[in-house]
Amino acid sequence: MPDYTAIMLKKYGQPLVYKAINPLINLLVKLKISPNTITTIGLVINVGAAIVFIVGAETAPRENLSYVGWAGALILLGGLFDMIDGRLARVAGMSSTYGALYDSVLDRWSEIIMFFGVSYFLISHHYFLSSMFVFFALTGSVMVSYTRARAEGLGIDCSVGIMQRPERVIIVGVSATICGMVSGKIGGDYKFYSETLDMVLFETISILTTPILIVAILANYTAIERLSHSRKVLKGK
Repeated sequence: MPDYTAIMLKKYGQPLVYKAINPLINLLVKLKISPNTITTIGLVINVGAAIVFIVGAETAPRENLSYVGWAGALILLGGLFDMIDGRLARVAGMSSTYGALYDSVLDRWSEIIMFFGVSYFLISHHYFLSSMFVFFALTGSVMVSYTRARAEGLGIDCSVGIMQRPERVIIVGVSATICGMVSGKIGGDYKFYSETLDMVLFETISILTTPILIVAILANYTAIERLSHSRKVLKGK
């Protein structure tokens, strides 16, 4: 079954983003900045996001989620650099096999570091169940990338599935940013408790952790979908 969401995003979303960043791309071309440099900067930004999460975990009280918001903003900025490097390589004619490998490897490190920062923050503030969501989200993310790489090594086009890297970065980055912003309005320790169910149905941190749970489910589903797709292609051969 075609992934219509991914198709629509690629058809309509990508051109809009490229139109917005093209002036920056042209400037980078004039300055002769290499795509690998941009990729490296993206990794450094994600390291910065993880550091913000860690500082927030170690220095701020549990109800202070402003660090989550700032880390989310950095994650989105790092994601922007991840989009710029590929576009720059194509526009400047600097695409190379090693550049593609370098980009893929640093993307994996960036994502692992990002999830590490989120997990560190949640564990430090005793959101243990939510930290498990992060673990499964990371597992799914790694398997999505690995399944595609292994399939393409066998000559199979395996870019199917909705929860690819751009979607994961946007979901985590946006949810973290919104979580930090909302916490300034309702408080970082807000809880909605249901007496009928005798449980907390919502708390401020849920603005971050619920989307991560969605990423965990859909990323692992995408990995399974890619495995199934590869099986069908191989049977066809």
